[in-house]
Amino acid sequence: MAATNFARLTPRQKVVWSRDVWEAARDQMLCKKFMGESENAAFHRITELTKDEKGERVLIHLVADLIGDGVIGDNNREGMEEELMSYSQEITIDLISHQVVSKGKLAEQKTVIKFREMARNRLAHWMADRVDQLALLTASGISYEYNLDGSKRDASSPFPDLAFAADVSAPTSKRHRLWNGTSLVAGDTTAITTDCTPSYKMIVDVIAYCKTHYIKPLRAGGKDYYVFLMQPNSVAQLKKDPDYLRAVQNIAAKDGQKSPFFTGATVTVDGAVIHEDRRVFGTQGAPDGEKWGSQGKVNGTRTLVLGAQALGVADLENPEWEEKKFNYGKKLGISVDKLLGFLKPKFYSIYDKSVEDFGVLALDHYQQ
Repeated sequence: MAATNFARLTPRQKVVWSRDVWEAARDQMLCKKFMGESENAAFHRITELTKDEKGERVLIHLVADLIGDGVIGDNNREGMEEELMSYSQEITIDLISHQVVSKGKLAEQKTVIKFREMARNRLAHWMADRVDQLALLTASGISYEYNLDGSKRDASSPFPDLAFAADVSAPTSKRHRLWNGTSLVAGDTTAITTDCTPSYKMIVDVIAYCKTHYIKPLRAGGKDYYVFLMQPNSVAQLKKDPDYLRAVQNIAAKDGQKSPFFTGATVTVDGAVIHEDRRVFGTQGAPDGEKWGSQGKVNGTRTLVLGAQALGVADLENPEWEEKKFNYGKKLGISVDKLLGFLKPKFYSIYDKSVEDFGVLALDHYQQ
């Protein structure tokens, strides 16, 4: 006679637990704020495979602006059509996985269920954090060999060997700027000094740069916006700038309680939607000699200015939840796998006359 095994999950129950893990993880993700399934999202989420002559692949599609002048009067239209220049880039995918195991005997159904719930919460937090790390490193053009504080990852980390790790690329020349304290100049981490402090003028100049270099903005309510993803210390420096405070106060006085300034989470000023998060890349964890500046001793940070399709995110399915018994059934182990991929797309800019990152500007400055 077979005994009832309360610790065993049916395939349907496994799907429910894996879905719960992913939903809990996404609720905790910074990426969730910027992720969408349309071209008008900073992080373009791809959920389906595209079939072409090379088989089924995860593709992100970029469509360039038209450059021709068209036809005038009654002149012939046929044969004068302009080809839509579409750039399709493949997002490489790979699995990230983590496991937990119980410490003691699991004789009662209640204990098993309690362990599953604890495992779900811990694994969801791990997954949310690692997805955010990979996304921010990719958008910043920083190798997965590093943590977001500039320190080296542990040698045992598998992240540098991810299939899409080789696709991480440094910011392109026209999408990499340095704020030197008074103006925007070409990006150069060795040129960072303590004078490169963010200010309201920096926001104004960056917005103008994005517009004049045709970095595709995010559209909302008929207006164009760019997301500034900054470290809390960078936002604190802005708040010490009288010009920034006056700009924010003018918005508040005009919009009243509807202004994002009152939410405590974001501030929208001059088309810049400012988000702060401690995970934005910086060098505070790097040792002297490996920071920024001419001698590698100055702390810097890379603010990300996000437009549309700044990042391609492959998200094809929910995580896979698997359980296994150890030690003659006395211990329960749980493993979660997630299939995903990241790519910072590039295209040939007809305005810059060069291949550039499509929707993100890397903005380097001093980090106090």
